[in-house]
Amino acid sequence: MAEDAGNIDLEKERKDILNAFRGLLRTFKQGTKEENKMIRKAFDVAVEAHKDMRRKSGEPYIFHPIAVARICSEEMGLGATAIACALLHDTVEDTHITLEDIEELFGPTARKIIDGLTKIPEVFDENVSIQAENFRKMVLTISDDLRVLLIKLADRLHNMRTLESMRPDKQLKIASETNFLYSPLAHRLGLYSIKSELEDLGLKYMNPPIYNEIQSKLKSSKEARNRFIRRFMQPIKDSLTKEGYDFEIKARTKSISSIWRKMQKKGIPFEEVYDLFAVRIILNTPEELEKPDAWRVYSIVTDYYQPNPDRLRDWISTPRANGYESLHTTVMSPQGRWIEVQIRSKRMDEIAEKGLAAHYNYKESKNGDTKFDRWIAEIRDLIENPSTDAMDFINDFKLNLFSEEIYVFTPKGELRVLPNGATILDFAFDIHTQVGLTCIGAKVNNKLVPLSHQLKSGNQVEIITSSKQKPNDEWLKYVITARAKQKIKNALNEERKEIAADGREILERKLKNYNIKFTSENVTTLERFFKVPGATELYIKIAKGKIDLPRVKEIPQEGGHFKSDKKRPKKGVQTDAPEPKTVLNPKDTIIIGNNNVELDYKYAKCCNPLPGDSIFAFNSISEGLKIHRTNCPNAENMMSKMAYRCIPATWELDDVKEHIGKLRLIGIDDLGLVNKITDIISHQHSVNMKSISFSSHDGVFEGWVEVYVHDLQHLESLIHKFEIVEGVKRVERWDEAEIEKISD
Repeated sequence: MAEDAGNIDLEKERKDILNAFRGLLRTFKQGTKEENKMIRKAFDVAVEAHKDMRRKSGEPYIFHPIAVARICSEEMGLGATAIACALLHDTVEDTHITLEDIEELFGPTARKIIDGLTKIPEVFDENVSIQAENFRKMVLTISDDLRVLLIKLADRLHNMRTLESMRPDKQLKIASETNFLYSPLAHRLGLYSIKSELEDLGLKYMNPPIYNEIQSKLKSSKEARNRFIRRFMQPIKDSLTKEGYDFEIKARTKSISSIWRKMQKKGIPFEEVYDLFAVRIILNTPEELEKPDAWRVYSIVTDYYQPNPDRLRDWISTPRANGYESLHTTVMSPQGRWIEVQIRSKRMDEIAEKGLAAHYNYKESKNGDTKFDRWIAEIRDLIENPSTDAMDFINDFKLNLFSEEIYVFTPKGELRVLPNGATILDFAFDIHTQVGLTCIGAKVNNKLVPLSHQLKSGNQVEIITSSKQKPNDEWLKYVITARAKQKIKNALNEERKEIAADGREILERKLKNYNIKFTSENVTTLERFFKVPGATELYIKIAKGKIDLPRVKEIPQEGGHFKSDKKRPKKGVQTDAPEPKTVLNPKDTIIIGNNNVELDYKYAKCCNPLPGDSIFAFNSISEGLKIHRTNCPNAENMMSKMAYRCIPATWELDDVKEHIGKLRLIGIDDLGLVNKITDIISHQHSVNMKSISFSSHDGVFEGWVEVYVHDLQHLESLIHKFEIVEGVKRVERWDEAEIEKISD
């Protein structure tokens, strides 16, 4: 987007651009003369191509590709080709530069990478499939060159870092997509620091009050935390120095998003999250001594502090599927707090920080890069069938981004890594497609188990097969891996095609007997007559004998053609799915309240929005507009998958109505406590109560209250009154557990 240069100091901008580029070059210290020359050439091409473009913030556009290239170099440790491609990543999409130009100037590898990075138009398009196809296209390039994915992650990270200049509705949608797809992807590639930052930035825009509250509390407790860490580490430091180790000790504070996850999972406030940080001991030791040295350091740590035997994790003997290696233990400090200690070598630390990129630097090491090769092979399996629906593809791909793993063994002792929750069928397909398709059961530790049996780490599994076995629809409920799901779907589709071909043949013969022509118009009439959604379904039902074909004679016909008073739908128009009730432009903002009779909307039960909450509208197919809070449990799912149906909304607060507010109270059980709470609701606060329920267990009570309030401020003042009641420890809003069902 060009901008009037009248009030802009172009000379200063030119200097700033050059300084940013020099900063990038300083991060790429290992480059040869030829590599630096290629990066400079890419910079010159990008500066010229983007010279008239500016970002939403008003700064020259070229700052964005320079920043993305710097992330690739400094935070991922990628090489010259990736850095050059990062500088050029938007040129083909946004400027006159073509892929042919890229190939001529930088070679075929650069062309392939830039092609993978060139998006199908606008991420948040009016059509849901564009959003899904865009991500799918990027994933399809994985098997060609993983640098596409790494540059795309760097691009997304910089966009998230500079998201404040976007409209609030765009911020929400981009943050949702990031949380849904890009953060798990960074985790799967071993880019833990980037994954944490993406999650934190996602939380910053999805739930600003929570983000700001945790950030503020971390800041205020920083001094006390640092003093505690210094005291904790001192005896370990002294012993390691005495033993002659070359080492470094770091303390890493948990990310804001992981603290929030723990608070939600355990239902506790910030003050009760004790493992706010981890201590990391990094050894500078030869590769052959890494394992024995790590265990010797573990021995030193546990000489001083009592370990929790349930929290020992040995990812050195058995690295994670993304190459992560480290020895983790949790020990009790003298102050009665649990502290996680991570022990690893310098090589392991670089892999943990830079993930896949660093892993390739060590591919000649003892572990090789077989785990990544295997993951890429799984992705290839997933993208074998190009006809797969893009939305199904995203859901299946997300399944592959598992974080927790189990380790199981074949009868010959070969180790297989599977996601937590994997079943016999998942294991069978992991061995070989044919083994999966013919699996009838298995022996786990010599005990016979069914296909749906969930495996645990350490299980030894022997698959039992039969040539007569065939997959069925139930199998899709038994598997969680993307590979197994895809193979079962492919097999079922093949079987459906064969059955449909038989059904078509039967129909052709029957119509010939009745002197009716086999035409697409006649088949469409039969679909309507027998009430089936399509021709394939019609043929399958015919083959299975579920359709009474003699009834065809009931349909009026003339000259071999059925007579039908219904017009055939136009090509490409889907008639079996209703359109959303209200058609609106996602760029509009809906005003909620003030007796807006033009719009038919409901408040979502999953989050019960109140005036004052940050909200958006979701244009659902069956129920019209539903108003959700932006921090609703369903918001991320809707905005990442169905951005084109999410419409910005705001409150018109002149209209005073009563809304339902839901609160959860936790505290110490005390005689008369319920009376105090109901007294506050009914008398002190003049609030009407919809429902109240309490349960008590071992002296701790939990209460659920539903009240009618005017707005968020009204509810918050009620929360404050509850909090000062003696015995009440915590009061919070609660949402329904149900997940909104959305369909495209």
